[in-house]
Parts: sequence; C-alpha cells; structure tokens
Amino acid sequence: MKIKDIVNRDLVTLTNCEHEPIHIPGSIQPHGFLIGLTMAWNIDFCSDNISSFIDISLSEVIGKHFDTIFGTEAHRIIQDFITNEKKLSVFPLEMDLLDNTFQLTIHKSDDIYVLECEPTFLEKENLVDVYAQTMTFLSHMNSSTSLKGLCGFVAEGIRQITGYDRVMIYRFDDQYNGEVYAENCREDLEPFLGLHYPHTDIPVQARALYLKNQLRFIVDIGYTPVPIFTTDDDENKNLDLSLSILRSTSPIHVEYLKNMGVGATLTISLIHEGRLWGLIACHHYSVKNISPEVRLAAKLQGQFITSQIDLRQATDEYAIARKTSIALEKLTGLDLSDSKEPFKILISNQNLLQLSNAVGVSIKIGPTIYKNGVTPTHNQIDHLITAITDSTNDKMFITNKLRVHFPELDYGEEIAGIIYHSLGNGNSIIWYRPETISEINWGGDPEKAIIKDSKGLHPRNSFNLWKQIVKNQSSVWLQPELNSAAHYAHWLYNQIILMMLREEQERYRSQSHILKEANAELENINWISTHDLQEPLRKIQIIISRLLIEIEETPTVDVVGYLNRVSKSANRMQILLQDILKYIRIKNNKDTLEKMSLNFIMDDTLDAMKDDLLKSGAVIECQDLPEVYGTPYLMKQLFSHIIQNALKYASPERSPILKITASKTPVIINDSHKMYCQWIKISDNGIGLEQQYASSIFKIFTRLHTMEKYTGSGVGLAICKKIMQNFGGSIEASGALNKGTTITLYFPYEGCDQNQS
Repeated sequence: MKIKDIVNRDLVTLTNCEHEPIHIPGSIQPHGFLIGLTMAWNIDFCSDNISSFIDISLSEVIGKHFDTIFGTEAHRIIQDFITNEKKLSVFPLEMDLLDNTFQLTIHKSDDIYVLECEPTFLEKENLVDVYAQTMTFLSHMNSSTSLKGLCGFVAEGIRQITGYDRVMIYRFDDQYNGEVYAENCREDLEPFLGLHYPHTDIPVQARALYLKNQLRFIVDIGYTPVPIFTTDDDENKNLDLSLSILRSTSPIHVEYLKNMGVGATLTISLIHEGRLWGLIACHHYSVKNISPEVRLAAKLQGQFITSQIDLRQATDEYAIARKTSIALEKLTGLDLSDSKEPFKILISNQNLLQLSNAVGVSIKIGPTIYKNGVTPTHNQIDHLITAITDSTNDKMFITNKLRVHFPELDYGEEIAGIIYHSLGNGNSIIWYRPETISEINWGGDPEKAIIKDSKGLHPRNSFNLWKQIVKNQSSVWLQPELNSAAHYAHWLYNQIILMMLREEQERYRSQSHILKEANAELENINWISTHDLQEPLRKIQIIISRLLIEIEETPTVDVVGYLNRVSKSANRMQILLQDILKYIRIKNNKDTLEKMSLNFIMDDTLDAMKDDLLKSGAVIECQDLPEVYGTPYLMKQLFSHIIQNALKYASPERSPILKITASKTPVIINDSHKMYCQWIKISDNGIGLEQQYASSIFKIFTRLHTMEKYTGSGVGLAICKKIMQNFGGSIEASGALNKGTTITLYFPYEGCDQNQS
C-alpha cells in the first residue's frame, strides 16, 4: 500500500494571498499528533510524528482498522464520547492509547472523525484556583459600566488565568481594520493600547475560520510543521482542519508573529450577532502551552464580553441618548397649529440641532428652504437632495463621508456628514456635521502589510508607530442620534400631513361659503326668470302680435321693422331664460342614477326629433350602444342637445350625416388617471371647429359665431357637460374646419362610485 502526504504546497502570490487555503494546510503543529478515521473506523489520515508519542510507526497505522492498533476498549470509549455531544464540545477526552495517557479533542470534518491527541499536562491545573479567579473576575465585571472598562477587566482576568505576557482585546470596524481596545501586559513591554492594524493583517479566510473555531493557539512560533499522510487513492485528497486545534498556521502569519518577536499565541473569537466583533489576542515571548481547563476558562471570559456588548454599548450611549431624548421631547411638545409660519419658528429652535448633535439643519417644504446653523446654500441643498433621490429610493440616507458618495458636491470643511429624511411630496429634513480631522495611530504602515521581494511574499517587519491624518469625514453618527432624528422626522411628517389637512379643511370651508352665496344668487335668478321676467315678455309678445295684425293692411315699413326686432329679442330672451333654468336644475339635481339601455334612450330621442331630422335631411348611422348608469330624462337632453348642435352647424355644401359609435375599451383621459370603460362618439360632417376651441365650447354662454349667423344662447353644450359630470363621466370635443366635429362621451365602470366627478 502506498501512502503520501497532503501538504499544501501551492505558491502564495499577491493576487491570491487573500484566498490562501489555510483550512487545508496538510500539516499540524508538533505538540500533538492527529488521526483521521473513516465512518468504518479505518485510519485514513495520520500525522508523521505519531511515533514521537507512542511506540508505533506511521506505516504500521495508516490504512489499518482502529481496533487492530488500539483495541476494542479504546474504540468503545471514543464511540461513547462522540455520541455525547455535551462532552464533545466542552472538555477533551482523557484516555490511554498503547499505555500512554492523552487528551483527545475530537471533531468531525466532512465524513472523517479527526482525533487530535496531546499528552496530558504533568502539572494538573487546580480547578479550584481557576474557578476562584473566574468568580473574582465576575465580581469585578459588575463594577464596570462601560464596554471599554469591561474589556479591560477581561484582559486582566485572562492574563491572570493563562499567564501570557500580553493580552489584548482587539475590536474590528466595519472594514475589519482592528484597534487594540483594551490591554494588559508585563510592565517592561511597550503597550499597544490604541494602535490600529489594517484588515490585511487578518485576511478574509482567516476571519472565516475564527467564526468556525473560536479558540486557536500556537505553542511555539518556531515550530516545524508536521505533514499529514494518507493512503494514495485520490490525487486531490485533503483534510479540512477548520475546527482543528493542532492545525498548522499560514507561513505568512508565522513570519508576521516572528517579526513582532512573539513566541506563542492564544486567540479567542468574539462573535456578536453572527459577525466577528473582535478577538482576544494573547502573546507570549517564549514557548507556552496551557491546559484544556485554562483554555476553557479563557474562552468563557471571552463569551462574557460578547454577552455584554449590547448592554455596555447602551450604557456608553446613555448620556447621549438622554440628551437627544430631552431635545426630542421638547420638539414634539411644540404646538405649531396656531402659527402662521410654523417652520420659521421650528427651524430657529436649538433643540432641533441638539436632537442629533448637529451643527446645522435644513427643512425643505415645497419650494421653500428653512435653515439654521452651518448649512450649504439654498442651491447646494437643492442639488444635494436631487443627488440623494437620484441615487436611492430609500426615504433615509446617512453618511459621515459625504464626498465618498457624491464627489461632485464639495462643501469644503463645513459639511462632511448628513442625516437625510424624506418628508414626502418632495419635502425633506437634513442635519449637517462638519469635517473632523482625526489622527489614527497604526502599528506600522498599513499600506505595507504585505511586502514582495526577490524571495517572495512577506508580512511587514516594522511595527513602529505610523500616524495617519484622516480628512473629508465627520464624526460618526451614534445610534441614539440616528434614532432621535428618525423619530422626529416621522413626527414632523405627520405634522405636515395635519397642516395640509387643516389647510384643505379651511379651503373647503371657504368654498362652502362661496357656494352658499352662489346658490343664493342662483335662487334669485330662478325667481326673477320665472316670475318677474317671463310675464312682461308674454305681454310684449301679445301686444306686438296685435299691432302687427292692425297695421297689416297699411304697413309702415319702419314700424314693422322695429316690431320684428323687438319680437326676435323677446324670443331670444325667453330661450336664454329657459336654458338658464335647465342649467340650474341640472346643477342641483340629486336623483339617484340607475342602469339604463342607451339604445332605448337614443330611439326615444330620435323619435322626438323626427320632424327636425326630416326637415334637415339628416342621415343617422347608429351602432349598438351599451348600458350605463344615469338619469333617463337627462340622458335624452344630452343626446338632444348634441344632435341639435350638429344639425344647426351643418355644412351648406352637403347633407348632414351623424355617425354614433360605441366601445367598451378602458381608457384614461385628461391626465386625471381616471379610467372609463365605455365611450360614445357622435360624429358629424358639418362646418367643424378649430381644435384650440375644443374645450371652451363647453363653457356657459360661449359662442364661436355671431347671433346673425347662428341662433342660440351658448348654453347647450354647457348643459351637456353638467349632465356628464352628474353621471360621473366626462365629455370631449374634437374636429377640424370644414371636416366636421366629434363629441365623445366617457362613462365610468359600473362598479365605481357613481357620484364621482
């Protein structure tokens, strides 16, 4: 049987260093040995150093059944341990293998059980001491109210328990650049507290492993990796060691630690809300190993931090939250309803700035911009709002690096951070912060995290203090400030809605008053037209008729002419008054609409107009018409007025032809976004009209021709429009000179609000 090692010898370059397969190095650290078992308990993987711990060679082990080498009792003990998941995840299994005592850490990698065997510690840790130290830590922990203070206690507690020379609490930012947030170290060591390290120091794949395996240590930085061997039955065979405690480390990381002068490390992951929040990084400047009991105690203290992050951050932000809450309470308590200029009063209130600790604020309501404090100009604010709305559909936009998002908007040092909230209908509120120039102390030049020379890739070897000046950004908006801004923007949005409703209510009240006055005037017109005007007109007509009879035998030309003109004027006045009465009655009509067949209505209308149609010689071509909602007698008036209008304005050059067509195709008209499902078109071949007058002909008393040429009061089509509004529909006209006119009637859907206008 052939065996081979699975050492990963792929060359790491600048283009693939962030994808280095550190989870399958094919080797381990030498302070223990590794065995990989198949589901059938065959030994498929084994580290080359097994003979350094037990009296057996690699070739004697690999490919054999576990029982053959270690016996059935060892098989049973390990099997029981594997099936007990609680034990598997807490303490290693202590047992004998070929007369040697080991601590076995076991995990499953794909379909392989990985057994990592370390010799038991000669000097057992006193668990009582470890427990006492942990309890002391817990009692001190409760005396710390801030997150930074808690991390300081954890660093001190872990150093006491583990004995490492330096313990750091390492916190990541959004880009995974790290900061030494808390530290406890030997007095003779240079402190790293406050130093920053670039994200490249802990690449993506390393952070992914820290999420999977929360505890990782290197006993001796100067170790020689031990290769893992397997049976030679697959060319690409390897073993995923993501959960391994013996896994060999990336050569670049080892060199990085050597450059720092470190001899041994322990790293504990700090995971918060599924994300790598930070690390507990323990450094020792010589070889060092710790027992499983101490490892567990250190890991527990790390979990204390992650369990307290939300609470301690809330405590840290309490003072800010209290200040912003007071400002929010004062602002929402303002009564702006009685003010004629509420936004002028609001913008001058300093609580509006304290709400989010801003230096400036602007509110845009319609075309007007109100400002207070340090803000851009009116034009710049308009451009900023346009840029935000063009780039995102969100109602909120927050940044402390405005120039990163909109490099074309340069407001200098005055504006670098904003909180933007839409208030609907183009309205908005924006808080502003100035540029805050900050100084970051890096542990070495972050631009030189990886160095390439003739010998390949290397981590930087200089960790001297390197200072960076950061510009074009404001201080970060804290969560209490963001919460207060969001709450107030929501409150202000509701206030604007209420203001609009009050204004609308006032407009309705004013319009109601105007309508009452108009109705009173119309009642007067009705009274005058029915009583005071019609009676004199009847008498004038009787007198003129008698005079005309008496002078019939000996006519006087002038007298007859005058009397004819008086008669015509009286007739016109009577027609006008009748049309006004029709118009008024339609406007005040309150009848309930009913479903009717337009075919019957059209037949009745044409029958009533039979004499006029015969006299004019008109030809009527009518399609099958739909059923609509309306009032029968108004619908007859509607068709009658339209047909009479077509006969009146018939062309003298040709016989009148009227075509009446219908459709049920839904349409949207007049940019009103109202949809109508039925339309009726009544087209004639008369004198037509210019399209520019297509809408004005529906206005009352509008005439396009003189009385001498065409009779009429100019009320007929206005009556038609009122009738269609009464039905919840609409009316339009179109045409061209000498080519005829088309009147289109639009009727609403049967299920819609029938009184909609």
